[in-house]
Amino acid sequence: MPPATESSAELSERLDALRREVEQSPCCQLFGSRTRFVFGEGDPGADLMFVGEAPGYHEDQQGRPFVGAAGKLLEELLASIGLRREQVYIANVLKCRPPNNRDPLPAEVAACEPYLWKQIEIIAPRVVCSLGNHATKLLSGMPLGITKVHGRPQAVRIGSRMVHLYPIFHPAAALYTPAMMTTLREDVRRLPEVLALPLPEAAEETVQDALALTDDASPSPGTSAETPAAAGPAEQLGLF
Repeated sequence: MPPATESSAELSERLDALRREVEQSPCCQLFGSRTRFVFGEGDPGADLMFVGEAPGYHEDQQGRPFVGAAGKLLEELLASIGLRREQVYIANVLKCRPPNNRDPLPAEVAACEPYLWKQIEIIAPRVVCSLGNHATKLLSGMPLGITKVHGRPQAVRIGSRMVHLYPIFHPAAALYTPAMMTTLREDVRRLPEVLALPLPEAAEETVQDALALTDDASPSPGTSAETPAAAGPAEQLGLF
């Protein structure tokens, strides 16, 4: 939880200041190709934060995260556990859409990474839910793909804060793979349990300890350990 001395209005002011700083900073080549800047939105003191990869077509047009079909699915998943979009915070690793929805380049991730860390520091969530491969690998600091780690909370340090990282499949990929959709819904149903966990201490568990539990995990049908099977069609629709 955020410090008791900081009100929601104060947290919002800090996020707004960061938003202005990022929006006006030509930190990478995407600054010149984007239509709209997509900072993130939601409750500034949320216990639960979602982090995706990058804005897609609809996000780039509206300047808001997860507003296409993947966003509608995310809202449906939240409703299934009694939450509304306004009660969580939603952001992406990148704040600008890569051309043609290509994968983020290392330099682009490096340019936006400090801003994401700052968002997490201000919001101070208990659980950070990473959506898909790119966000999960960045936030965990580990190379394992999403099919190896989904649905398993990990105690990780993000910036100066210990949180529960909870990787799940990206909603855009699940829209095209029934088996993945089933798994995604099951993983989301466990989110209230993860939110109820005490905040982790640095000495309690390492990422490696948590990931060791996944050695016997088998990929979902039609997927690989690195890339969701539906990534191609989803990218074409601008959902990533």
